[in-house]
Amino acid sequence: MSAFLTSDFLLHTDVAKRLYHECAETLPIIDYHCHVSPKEIYEDCRFENVTQLWLGGDHYKWRLMRSNGIDERYITGDASDYDKFLAFARTLPLAIGNPMYHWCHLELKKYFGFEGVLNEETAPAVWKLCEEKLKDANMSVRGIIRQSGVEFIGTTDDPVDDLKYHKLLSEDESLCVRVAPSFRPDRALNLTKSDFPAYILRLGEVCKMTIGTVSDLKAALRDRIEYFNSCGCKASDHGLDRAVYERASEEELNFALQSALNGQAVQARLAEAFQTELLLFCAAEYTRLGWVMQIHYNCLRNPNSKALATLGVDRGFDCIGPDNGSRRLASLLDALYSTDTLPRTILYSLDPADNAFLDTLIGAFQGTEVAGKLQHGSAWWFNDQKQGMRDQLTSLANLSLLGNFVGMLTDSRSFLSYTRHEYFRRILCALIGEWVENGEYPNDFETLSRIVRGICYENARRYFDL
Repeated sequence: MSAFLTSDFLLHTDVAKRLYHECAETLPIIDYHCHVSPKEIYEDCRFENVTQLWLGGDHYKWRLMRSNGIDERYITGDASDYDKFLAFARTLPLAIGNPMYHWCHLELKKYFGFEGVLNEETAPAVWKLCEEKLKDANMSVRGIIRQSGVEFIGTTDDPVDDLKYHKLLSEDESLCVRVAPSFRPDRALNLTKSDFPAYILRLGEVCKMTIGTVSDLKAALRDRIEYFNSCGCKASDHGLDRAVYERASEEELNFALQSALNGQAVQARLAEAFQTELLLFCAAEYTRLGWVMQIHYNCLRNPNSKALATLGVDRGFDCIGPDNGSRRLASLLDALYSTDTLPRTILYSLDPADNAFLDTLIGAFQGTEVAGKLQHGSAWWFNDQKQGMRDQLTSLANLSLLGNFVGMLTDSRSFLSYTRHEYFRRILCALIGEWVENGEYPNDFETLSRIVRGICYENARRYFDL
C-alpha cells in the first residue's frame, strides 16, 4: 500500500518516476489559458486567509459543498471566511475520487508545507498555518507565480477592455513572468443574450463609432483585434454553447442584428449564421496576425433557472451539454481551410464523448506552418480529472500524434492552481511509463524525455511563438 501524496504520487513504474523527476518536474509552466486577474498580478495582491485564495471564486469547490447540503450562506453568501473554510473542510473528506481532493492537498503541501489531510478536525490548525504562511513575502501573487516557475500567463479578456494592467505589466522590469491578454469576443457574437444591445453600444463607444450593420461590427472587432495585438496578444478564445455552422445572406444577417439591437427575438438559424459569419471573420484576422484560435464548446450554461435568478452567472451551475451537431465544427474548419484563413487552432469539447471525433477531425486539417497546427485541447473543466486526462491523452495518442500535444493549462481564477500542471505531468508520465512497462514502446529514455519535455513545455512555447 502506498502512502498518501508521496513524492512518487501517481507514479507506479520506474520509467514514470524517472520521467517525472528528471524531465517534467522542474520544467517552467506556460499557462496559456486562464482567468486570473492582471490587476492582481500588477498590484502584487496579498490574501489575508486561505478562504480568499480558495473559495472566493472557485465553482469546483462550491459544487462539492452544495452536493454536501451546505447552505449557500457558507458558499457564496455572507458567512465569515473562517466558517466558509470549516464548511469546506467538512466536505472535502467525502470527495474520494474527485480531483479536488488531490488538488487541495497538492496546494496545501506545495505552498503551505502542510503534510497531513484536511478535515473538520484539522481545519482550525490548517487555517492558522495558512494565515501565518500568507504573511510570508513569497505568498503574494507574484511570489506564488515565481515559486511556481510560471513563464507565461495568457489571461482571458473582453474586446472592450482597455488592457490597462497588461500595459503596465509589460513596462514592469521587475516582473518575473510574461503576461499577455487573450481576445474573448463571445458577447459580440451571441445576439440571443439579453445584454447584447447594451454590449454592442459599449463596443461602439470604445471604437468611437456607431454599430448598425454586420460590416460595422466587423470593423469594430478588427479595431479591437489590432489593439490587442499591439498589447502582445497571442491567442483568442471562443466559448460556444455548441458547435455552429450556418450561412445566410448579408441582408439576413443585418436583419438579425437590427432585431437583436431592438430587443426582438432572433430566429435560431439566423443567430447561428450570425455567429458563424463573425467566427469566420475573426479567424481570418487571427491568421493574418499569427494568433492561436481556441474554441470551447458543448457547455450547457445555467440549467438551474432559479439559481441563475438569485445568484447570477458563473456560480457553479453549468454542466456538460451533449450535442450531436459537433460535425458542424468540421464545416467551419473546412470553410476556413478552403480560403487559407484557418489559424493555429485548439479545440475543446466539454463532452468527453467527442474525444475520438476531435482527434480524427484535427487530422483532416493539419498544416505545415507548425507541427500540430490543429490541436485537441487538454481535458477541459469537468474532464480535467485523472480519468478524464488519461482518456484524452490515450485517445489523442491512438488517433493523432501525442508527441506534438501542447499540454496543460489551468483554466482557473486561482493563483494556487499551478499544481494542476504538476497533476497533469504526473498523469502523463504515469501513462507513458505503463506503455513502456507493457512493452508497447521502447525504454528509450532520450526519446521518452524529449516527448515529455515537449508536451509539458516546449511544444506550447513553440506553438504560441513565445
